[in-house]
Amino acid sequence: MKHLLSTADLAKDEAIELLDTAAQMAATQSREIKKLPTLRGRTVVNLFFEDSTRTRISFETAAKRLSADVINFSAKGSSVSKGESLKDTALTLHAMGADAVVVRHWASGAPYQLAHAGWLDAAVLNAGDGTHMHPTQALLDAYTIRRHLGGHGGGLRRGGDDGVGADLVGVKVAIVGDVLHSRVARANVWLLRTLGAEVTLVAPPTLLPIGVEAWPCRTSYDLDATLADWQPDAVMMLRVQRERMSGGAGAFFPSPLEYTRYFGLDARRLAVLPAHSIVMHPGPMNRGLEISAEAADSDRAVIVEQVANGVAVRMAALYLLLSGSTTPATEGTAL
Repeated sequence: MKHLLSTADLAKDEAIELLDTAAQMAATQSREIKKLPTLRGRTVVNLFFEDSTRTRISFETAAKRLSADVINFSAKGSSVSKGESLKDTALTLHAMGADAVVVRHWASGAPYQLAHAGWLDAAVLNAGDGTHMHPTQALLDAYTIRRHLGGHGGGLRRGGDDGVGADLVGVKVAIVGDVLHSRVARANVWLLRTLGAEVTLVAPPTLLPIGVEAWPCRTSYDLDATLADWQPDAVMMLRVQRERMSGGAGAFFPSPLEYTRYFGLDARRLAVLPAHSIVMHPGPMNRGLEISAEAADSDRAVIVEQVANGVAVRMAALYLLLSGSTTPATEGTAL
């Protein structure tokens, strides 16, 4: 694996290797000294053309805990704001000797272009491109599901501690909300199906993309029926991305109140779920719109844990792309 651009490109053994390596990385984070010397001397550039808090900080933390040098590049206040092209920015990073470029871009396909246009001699990690893909978010979601649902799903019963070595066969995941604008939903559908999970997308017709019937999942317009009849093991709520809605949110649903009434997760719907079910959200949350405070703060919610797991998953991705090894040196190597 030279780049990490899309979950659709990941084979099942590659995905499991990433998750297992993340479990090893997570084990090192409980130590007093968390840093590993694995990527000492390597340079990781965070190239962000869109605003981000969780993803940028998570990648920065991951790289620093592997002892890499980190350069944070924001389009705002850079030459990009003066009209510099993606190519010229890439050539500049190449001249500076970047070993890995973590890129978030408003245009779908930008990370792929960086990886294959010949402008860079570096590993490219997609940190979210337009409405297309967000592979490390899907990986941290799968990692979180695997840790929590070890007693559910045929594949998980074959795994060891924290589900190491296991797939997600038999696990049912409902992804609810603004699928149309969600790179998280797309990335999760392909990864979860690769790992053997069953996925149902729940959204109003206006927030499902054209061609969704070709995706490897079910679709539903009825959240209550999905929760009561299908009994999902995990419910992933998606943020309503009003900033991507041309014509405003009113072009996609009549009112926030009506959206919440039909597609919001609240205490009443939470009570319908099986006892082992978990509640997820990629963040940031619109509390009171797609998820209530009661649901977001409930014992079932693993939303804060997803953020923590993101560091381990991104450590694993950087490690596998840059170290050339499949056996992390995690014992006795702290700085």
